[in-house]
Amino acid sequence: MAFAMSEELLPVFAPIIVYWIVAVIYEVALCPMEHYRLFTKEEETQNLATRRQVLVVVLINQATQMGVATLMNFVSGGLVPAGTTAQSPSLVRTVGQMVVAMLILDCWAYFWHRWTHENKFLYKHVHSMHHRLIVPYSYGAQYQHPVDTFGGEVVGVLMATLVSGMSPRMTAVFFSLLSLKTVEDHCAMWFPNHPIHRWMTNNSAFHFLHQQHVGIKCNYSNHYLATWDLLLGTYLPFSVEPRKDGGYQLRTAKDE
Repeated sequence: MAFAMSEELLPVFAPIIVYWIVAVIYEVALCPMEHYRLFTKEEETQNLATRRQVLVVVLINQATQMGVATLMNFVSGGLVPAGTTAQSPSLVRTVGQMVVAMLILDCWAYFWHRWTHENKFLYKHVHSMHHRLIVPYSYGAQYQHPVDTFGGEVVGVLMATLVSGMSPRMTAVFFSLLSLKTVEDHCAMWFPNHPIHRWMTNNSAFHFLHQQHVGIKCNYSNHYLATWDLLLGTYLPFSVEPRKDGGYQLRTAKDE
């Protein structure tokens, strides 16, 4: 019997492909534009991990994610006989499912991230690895300890997918958009007319501030929204201002 595997495995591979397409665009075409950077060349030298080390860890983490996702696909009976069709959900239902997935994912990511900062053992032995990058690289969004990968991402992804009830195709779309957003948040660049930078609180500057010493105990939100930071008082307001020698810099009330 033939099995239609392609659609069921889309959520496994599509987000990774999007991740690297967007990362390459940033690294090759956009990052050389120094007048959009949120950092100086001197600040980049403070990173405690080389680009090669970051690349290796990211590839290992993504291989782990793909392995877990493929295994869950088989265990949950994701393989369906070829030719099997399902009724397409309405637009309202599709949007509703994606909103539910977004809220679940954002909630889990916030509390996991905050816990790894407030628990000294977890920060020292797990989450501090991600903060070896003072100036993040776009492709280094998933440069993190395996425990962070599983606890912070895999568990959240599984919960969001199962509770929302998204189809494999919609799951692939949702997490491909998340890959794009994740890479964008770690680009350490600021484009004033970029829709994410212009209209969303959770953007590249928001995350860049968290990577700095001044914001390391604030701005825990990942992924889409900054809801939980705003509700629980962990949001550190900031402004993005032109730097005299080119590029942009962040200013907070703590700088005054």
